[in-house]
Amino acid sequence: MFGIQLTDYDKKVYEEKLADFLPDKIIDAHAHVWLDGMKRVKPEERKGCVSWTNLVAPNMSWEDIEKTAQDIFPGKSVSSLIMGSPTCYLDAVNGYVTDLIKTKGAQGLYCTSYKTTKREIINAMAQGYLGIKPYLANCAPYIPASEIRIFDFLPHEHLEVMNELGGIVILHVPRSMRLKDPVNLAQMVEIDERYPNAKVVIAHVGRAYVYEDIGDAFDVIKQTKNLYYDFSANVYDYAMEKLIEAVGPKRVMYGSDMPYTKMRMYRINDGGKYVNVVPRGLYGDVSGDKQMRETDETDITLFIYEELLAFRRAAENLGLTKEDVSDIMYGNAARYLGLN
Repeated sequence: MFGIQLTDYDKKVYEEKLADFLPDKIIDAHAHVWLDGMKRVKPEERKGCVSWTNLVAPNMSWEDIEKTAQDIFPGKSVSSLIMGSPTCYLDAVNGYVTDLIKTKGAQGLYCTSYKTTKREIINAMAQGYLGIKPYLANCAPYIPASEIRIFDFLPHEHLEVMNELGGIVILHVPRSMRLKDPVNLAQMVEIDERYPNAKVVIAHVGRAYVYEDIGDAFDVIKQTKNLYYDFSANVYDYAMEKLIEAVGPKRVMYGSDMPYTKMRMYRINDGGKYVNVVPRGLYGDVSGDKQMRETDETDITLFIYEELLAFRRAAENLGLTKEDVSDIMYGNAARYLGLN
């Protein structure tokens, strides 16, 4: 079944807290698609990846993306920037997205690995792709997950092409220290300085999911001029607030990270690590996953609504205007990424 079934509680959350806050037009700058059989399943093929995302959806088709957006945002006009899940077999999922670009007019990113050639990326852009989606699991297999650096899976050669063509890069930073990691920050600053024409978007607020992920990161980020940021799959309002304070509302944008934010959950900080709290039994046996915890609570809404509620709290704390909110939810992606 396509889309998502909203509960009465979901509808109440949307109608009372989100419908009037959100603009009529929305661009989702971070959504994944793939079909059955495309996902890599061997642990060594999913290096550095969390496991709980596998519990949410076995696939996410174009039709599902469109129906889910309609279900989640009743009365709104929503378009999406799509990319294959980067933990899929890349030839297969890129083939699917290529077909969607040709037949549906989709706006898409090309999933890359460290082995992807400059010519391959140029050819993809000529076929209608708007940029690339690199991912940490697609680095050289001999690099331990804990030691992956940005340039191990996003080589300078790829960034040079994006800089030349003004292409989009959606970047999920690696490493256990997440946003505050000094290697991540140094390489983000290098990208900002060396590739000013590449439209590089740091996803998930740099994975700053709890206070312990931040450190002095926003002091560093404040000095950058060209990097953009999305808050996809992030429910930490303080991180959103500090990000907007650091770079302003014109360099921040909404992304859903669908289908993962279909999950019914809320998030807590447990000893400096995030934990997803989910309804008991809904996702099977999660006892072996340290990032999951069950509860008997009944009023639990969707991950995507928790993300948007966090954004609303940050916006209100900062005194953002309706124009600012509209920019973040639509205008920035339309103007700076060229999406429609």
